[in-house]
This record gives sequence, structure tokens and C-alpha cells, in this order.
Amino acid sequence: MANDRIKGKNIVITGASGGLGEQIAYSCARSGANLALLARNTERLNAIKDHIEKKYSVRCIAISLDVSKYESIPGYFKQIEKELGLIDVLVNNAGYGIFDEVEKASMEDITGMFNVNVLGLIACTKAVIPDMQAKKSGHVINIASQAGKIATPKSGIYSATKHAVLGFTNSLRMEVSVHGVYVTSVNPGPIATNFFTIADKSGEYIKNIDRFMLQPDKLADKIVDSMLTNRREINAPGWMNAGSIFYTLFPKLVEKVGKRAFFKK
Repeated sequence: MANDRIKGKNIVITGASGGLGEQIAYSCARSGANLALLARNTERLNAIKDHIEKKYSVRCIAISLDVSKYESIPGYFKQIEKELGLIDVLVNNAGYGIFDEVEKASMEDITGMFNVNVLGLIACTKAVIPDMQAKKSGHVINIASQAGKIATPKSGIYSATKHAVLGFTNSLRMEVSVHGVYVTSVNPGPIATNFFTIADKSGEYIKNIDRFMLQPDKLADKIVDSMLTNRREINAPGWMNAGSIFYTLFPKLVEKVGKRAFFKK
């Protein structure tokens, strides 16, 4: 189903070269939005750009960007505004995780996750907020995670980055609401993408939770349907979010009962 609110609007998606970001791009294009696709993989970005332009007849630009190089982000966003115009929606989707026990996690991996998942996201957001506030419209959508609500063994660093994203998102939502700008956090459980190729080198986690994994195209449609609406959160799947609420109320019980399951990664 198309979202008529975003027809002709300019939408920026980070981490758009595959997985959820790619599916969000296709869903936006079906609704007639113009797109700026950002990721490191230039070849994949250009292939997606060409497909979108041919099939949907919308404007689409592809920019090779590593969001961990956050000092360069303002310049790239100025380039987008020159080519497309002012940005109406920003989807901060770029991110990755590595599952390791804290004592085994390298500082390179730790700083890498924080640079991409947190600092890069904040830098992209800072690049669009002034214009959105000035025109009193716009939407920032931050892809967080259920891991930001429930931290489990071997995902401590990744969960810490997503906790940071949720904290930032909740604060930003209140700051910009007086200017007519919307802010939404998306908190998915495991998604059937190549995320776990990096995060879980053993492959055991995928085997254990395969039947629970979300399909990226369906989640993308939910996200796009929420664009330019005052939606606070998107949580998927619903039962996992119910678990996070229960954890908030009864953390000791959940940790005791769920301990065996939490270690299955």
C-alpha cells in the first residue's frame, strides 16, 4: 500500500545497500518519493539506484558514505540538498553488531560499533534537524533494536550502542516536537538479513532463532507507512516487545528464567 504523504518528498536512507535499508528504499520508491541512498558499497548502491529509477520513475542518487567518518557527513548532506532539495525524511539505518563476551571484545570492534551505530547516527541527524525545524516539518527515523531494551550475554557492546540510540531518540523527540518535527524509533528483533554474517560468526544464533526472524520487506512497509506521522515507536515482533516490557517490570525474574535462552548465541 502506497503512502501518499511521501509522494514527491525527499528521503535519505543510510545503510541502503542491502537488507532493511534496501527494502525501505523500494517501498519509498513505490510511494513516489525521491531518494538519496547512502552506504559504503558503491556497486550495490548504483545497482539499486538504477533499478529504482527504471521501475519507479523517481529521482534517486547514490552516495558512497562511511558514517563512521562522521566529520565528513555535513558535506555529503549539503550535496544531497543541492541535488534533491531539502530533506523531508531521514532514516538512520546504518549499523552493525559483533557478538562477543566483553572480555573477548576488541577495542577496535567496540569503537567501530559506537562510531557507526551512535556517533554516525547523531551526525546524520544533526545535518538535517536545522532545516526541518526551520520549515516546521520533517521526520527522523532511527533504527534501534530490541537489544536496546533487553541486553543479553555476548551482545553487551551492541546493546550498549542501541541503548544509546534509544536515549538519544527519546530526548530528540521532545526537543523537536515543538517545531513540528517527528522522531520515531524502530525496535526490531532479529531480521533475516546478512547482519548475522558479521555479528555471529559461529552461525549458532541463526540456527536457534531462525523461526522467529522478521522479513525485511514487511518491516520496511511498516516503517514507510509511518513516515510523516507522529509515531513514537515501531516494535516488532509484538511478543518480543511484550517481553521487554515484562523485563522492565520484573528484571530479576526474566534473567533467571530466560538465562539459558539468552546464552544461545
